[in-house]
Amino acid sequence: MDKNKEQELLNIHNHWISCFMEDTPIEQLDDLMSKNIMGFGTTTEEKVFGVDKVKELCRLGQEQKQHLKDYNYSLDIIKKQYSNNEECAVIVAEVDLSYTFNGVKTNLQLRTSTVIFNETGKWKIVHWHGSVPVETEEGDTWHANELHRENERLQQKVDEQTTELRQSLENLKATQSQLIQSEKMASLGELTAGIAHEIQNPLNFVNNFSEVSNELVDEMNEELNKGDIEEAKAISEDIKQNLEKITHHGKRADGIVKGMLQHSRTGTGEKESTNINKLTDEYFRLAYHGLRAKDKSFNATLETNFDETIGKIDVVPQDIGRVILNLFTNAFFAVDEKKSISELKDYKPTVSVSTEKSKNKVIITVRDNGNGIPKKALDKIFQPFFTTKPTGQGTGLGLSMSYDIIKAHKGELTVATEKGKFTEFKIVLPIAD
Repeated sequence: MDKNKEQELLNIHNHWISCFMEDTPIEQLDDLMSKNIMGFGTTTEEKVFGVDKVKELCRLGQEQKQHLKDYNYSLDIIKKQYSNNEECAVIVAEVDLSYTFNGVKTNLQLRTSTVIFNETGKWKIVHWHGSVPVETEEGDTWHANELHRENERLQQKVDEQTTELRQSLENLKATQSQLIQSEKMASLGELTAGIAHEIQNPLNFVNNFSEVSNELVDEMNEELNKGDIEEAKAISEDIKQNLEKITHHGKRADGIVKGMLQHSRTGTGEKESTNINKLTDEYFRLAYHGLRAKDKSFNATLETNFDETIGKIDVVPQDIGRVILNLFTNAFFAVDEKKSISELKDYKPTVSVSTEKSKNKVIITVRDNGNGIPKKALDKIFQPFFTTKPTGQGTGLGLSMSYDIIKAHKGELTVATEKGKFTEFKIVLPIAD
């Protein structure tokens, strides 16, 4: 083909590319294209018929380009083929495009195939097609080898992502274990604060009766020196009573310490015959005094109603203790929150607990007269990491762990609530035959 004619052909082609890739006046497309031009993108859905539609496409491209940063492109013609009569040409070019949008750097490689006819002595574009560059081996007409390589590449990518997901899962498990341990330590902290308060009372009695007994011993010695045996005997009876009281309060302190150790130990997870009323009552008081130790201004009315016919049932005491402690702590938090924002002057924060034996089941009910749980949160409260407490005041694992513990005991943990009035949790535990 004559060089001048070929250069004219290439100018037409490059001009058409610039109308879409740059800000070249779109009206010039009338001189470059056939009125009945057809165009297709990378899919059959991306199609354009007629020069007016091509103008719309170019105009849209120029408008969108205004929102891009670092916009740049390069054009490389990789193939030219002409018909024998030199009235038809096919030009294949590759376009390397790069830009930044919303801070994300993007690089694209496109391939354009353009068909140009010589109409009445002037080149006109009659068809164009956009695609993604794909190189195939000679003789690989149906891209079999290319598809095989693509499958291998995709499989490699899947393997890499699987490895990443597996590692992420391991990291998530490790993080979850740490959070669960943190939740256990948080409940232990609540318990310890209550224990410190509870144990102070018997220790005060032990100290007081010890001091009094020491003084009585001195008095008794004085009476003995005087020879007043009867008075000395009377004083010795008082000392004996004081020692009995010291023993009583010492055992009480010992019981509290043993309860703390039982809660804090890892345990074997084996069930033990447990007085559920006693366990519930102890944790009720410990949870209350634990919050009082943190906030001296906190006060609430405690109500109990225990079914004495229950007796002992087989449970893992330290696990059930964690559940009950968590429910009590949440209840006290709810009534304290309502008190701090309530406009009701006669509002009295109240938390109640009751137990009930029903056929072959034991029901433990914890109820508070706080603001209740929002309806939108009700379906999520047993999910891990979900919490309605302010940031930093809850891990979102307390109720989730409690739910799992009760399920492990083949029981049920349910909740009922009414906005602005109450929240009530029920623990249902089976009684072994």
